[in-house]
Amino acid sequence: MTRDREFQELRPLLFSIAYRILGSVGEAEDAVQETWLRYHAARAEPASPKAFLAAVVTRICIDVLRSARVRREEYVGPWFPEPLLADPYQDPERSAELADSVSMAALLLLERLSPLERAVFVLREVFGFGFPEIADAVERSQAACRQLAVRARRHMDAGRPRFEAGRREREELAGRFLGAFRDGDLDALTALLAADVQMVGDAGGKAPLWADRFTGAENVARVLAALARPFARIGATVQPHPVNGQPGAIFRDRDGGVLNTWTLDVRDGRIQTIRTVSNPDKLGHLGPVADAWTALREGSPHRRAASRPAAAARPPDGVTR
Repeated sequence: MTRDREFQELRPLLFSIAYRILGSVGEAEDAVQETWLRYHAARAEPASPKAFLAAVVTRICIDVLRSARVRREEYVGPWFPEPLLADPYQDPERSAELADSVSMAALLLLERLSPLERAVFVLREVFGFGFPEIADAVERSQAACRQLAVRARRHMDAGRPRFEAGRREREELAGRFLGAFRDGDLDALTALLAADVQMVGDAGGKAPLWADRFTGAENVARVLAALARPFARIGATVQPHPVNGQPGAIFRDRDGGVLNTWTLDVRDGRIQTIRTVSNPDKLGHLGPVADAWTALREGSPHRRAASRPAAAARPPDGVTR
């Protein structure tokens, strides 16, 4: 088998490793491309192309993550991973680990780990690599890697939410929730939200915050009901679609441009968390990105839009954060 063929077969795995370490679709794709260049230039033939390529992409991602952390400390507002609509790597034997590890909640927990802990956790707990392969990938001893894995697992287990609802139940509840949002049905929205629900938005200072950070069922329901009117006014559509393995939706303007994405955490038959991503830098891989500031002005003609892109849209009247 040629190197090109081997690489193409392993590309889905390499992207999935890179995305979980970096939380960025664009950076993961760049890491995979750099991995191919190094593989193509390597003179020796590796005993295991899978182990070799996984090690190369992991080292690249660790370096990228170390520099990315400085940028994220300066990020405007909450930082969320770039939305991922579908994980290209499929492994029936590890389907549960793969689905859980790509959720927004899990990726945000991974942000708390050091780059080395994150890489070891992803390789070991998600993809099932052995410690000899992991030690080679992160250039540490096997004993050190075992310690890193224990620390990482402890941090993840302590903060990991437990979503007991099955996929079908979560999708059915999400469908009712999105329908209630389209209708602006305040009572239906309130009934579907957990008492301590949170709605948090990532705009990065580059888009209006249709929803910044709100808590409580009544508060969040009022925000959602108020948002339904400007969304309808601009001819926006709500496209239900799994995002990061969770129930979610893509919001588009009348021309099909992406306005934002939502992901929904579901537990005990209620929506626990709504995470919105509207930073245009994180939406380009989903298709053409809408001009959210123009949409805001069109959707709220009675309200003067913010004059600077870094400013956030105000919450609906009568709603406190």
